[in-house]
Amino acid sequence: MITAEQFRIVAMAALVSLLGMATAAGAAQCGNTAAGFETWKQQFADEARARGVSASTVAALMGANYATTTIKADRGQRSFRLSLDQFLAKRGGSTIVARGRSLKQSNAALFASLEQRYGVPPGPLLAIWGMETAFGRQRGNQNTLSAVATLAYDCRRSAFFTDQLYATLTLIDRGILSAGTRGSMHGEIGQTQFLPKSILNYGTGGDLNNAANALASTANFLRAHGWRAGAGYQPGEPNFGAIQAWNAASVYQRAIALIGQQIDGADGPSARR
Repeated sequence: MITAEQFRIVAMAALVSLLGMATAAGAAQCGNTAAGFETWKQQFADEARARGVSASTVAALMGANYATTTIKADRGQRSFRLSLDQFLAKRGGSTIVARGRSLKQSNAALFASLEQRYGVPPGPLLAIWGMETAFGRQRGNQNTLSAVATLAYDCRRSAFFTDQLYATLTLIDRGILSAGTRGSMHGEIGQTQFLPKSILNYGTGGDLNNAANALASTANFLRAHGWRAGAGYQPGEPNFGAIQAWNAASVYQRAIALIGQQIDGADGPSARR
């Protein structure tokens, strides 16, 4: 017959064992060089299987490479430290405004439809489109799965990109992405550069390399982050928070707001109030 004290000891030992197993199951260790990437992939693959990721998608993950160019780009984002004027000059702000105004006129029906459905005027959508990919001309050629896996492994922002990696694996499982999908250095995809988790949460369907699909998804993202039809979107105005949700860099946020206002001109929401 087991005594109460013996039962307590056995129960505690079992609990410690279970906690150890749980820790081991979630033990994929981040690193700052390529040296531990293959071991990390195996550990992460075990976790992914436990979460229901398919065998074929896990196999695709195991084929991912350590993306040295992604790490170099992640370490070198110096433009976000520039002043607003310097940032606009470096990113070609005046060119984005000029091209944005032209596209606003030539695609008036599309932008009217988007504003009617999501409440977002053309200016900020065109500003984001121009800033992210020069209106589709610079969408990147980095393997998305390798880029996101590398950043999930890298200790700098491992938690954030672990979420992005699980989103990537989910999208591959659903056939929305493939192991060969290519995009920008941090795993951004399409005309307006959606991260995988944003595709899951805010994508409206269709190929994001198609401008209309990407712009609709972008408008949906902004609306989901508090965009209010007819309200202003400059710093301090109601819709600026939605622009802040798009990108964490303050100079980028102010640039989008300013370029958007210049594209919208007299038709912008601030002018209509």
